[in-house]
Amino acid sequence: MEPLIYAHRGSSGRFAEHTRAAYLQALADGADGVECDVHLTADLQPVLLHDETLERTSNGTGPVSGFTLAQLREFDFCSWKGVAVPPAYGGAGEQLLTLAELLAMLRGAGREIGLAIEFKHPSPFGTQLEEQTLALLRSQGWLPETSKLGNIRISFMSFNAESLQQLARSVPTQFLCQLVSDVEVDAAGEGERMLDDGRVGLAGPGVDYLRDHQERVRRWAASGARLRVWTVDTPAELELCLRMGVQELTTNRPAELRALLT
Repeated sequence: MEPLIYAHRGSSGRFAEHTRAAYLQALADGADGVECDVHLTADLQPVLLHDETLERTSNGTGPVSGFTLAQLREFDFCSWKGVAVPPAYGGAGEQLLTLAELLAMLRGAGREIGLAIEFKHPSPFGTQLEEQTLALLRSQGWLPETSKLGNIRISFMSFNAESLQQLARSVPTQFLCQLVSDVEVDAAGEGERMLDDGRVGLAGPGVDYLRDHQERVRRWAASGARLRVWTVDTPAELELCLRMGVQELTTNRPAELRALLT
C-alpha cells in the first residue's frame, strides 16, 4: 500500500510554515494529512508555531507565551519567506492560525484527513499545554476512543516522553507517536525506551535517524509500531523509506513527493 503523505507544517516548502496559506496549499496538493506544532499564548490559546520565540518566523520578538492571541495577530508571520501569498489564501494579518482555526479548515476539506499534533517542550506551561489542547478537542466533539473529530483523524506527537505519558491517561496507545532524533532531545533515552516497550503505537524517527539505525527501527516495526518518518523531501530519502516499509511520510513538499510516488 502506498504510504500516506503528511504536510510538515503545511506545504512549508511553498509558503511560510504553519500559515493559513501553507495549510490551504497542503489541501490543494492532496496531502493525506497535515502536521502542526502547538504552543500556548499568554491567554492559553493553542497556536501553530514551531519555535518558543517569535524571531525566526515573524517580525516580532520575545516568547510566544508572553503575548495574548490578540497581540500575536499584530505580527507578520509570512513575509520572512519572501513568497507572495495569493489573495485567495488570505492577507498577511490572517496567516497566524490557532489550532481551532486549523480544525475548522480541515473539517471543511470535504474528505477524510489526518492531523498530527506535536507538543513542543519544554513549555513554560508544563503539561497544561496538553490539557488545553485536549480540552479544545473535546469541546468540538473529538472522541478519544477513535481519536476522530468528524472527518479528521488525530494523532499526537512529542520528543518529550513525559508529554506522551501524560496523554496516555486519556488517549489510546495507537494514536501516540514518539519522535526520535540523533540530536539528544531526550538525553536519558526515554523516548527510545517508550518505543522499545511498546508504550506508543507510532514511531517517529527523523530520516537521518532512520538511515543510521535501521535495525532498531525494524525492531519497532516488527513489534507493531507504525512508522512515521520526517522530513522526507528528496528521491533518495523516499527510496530509503519505501525500502524500510514506512507507512507515513512527513514532507515539506507534498505535491512533489506525490509525483515521485506515482
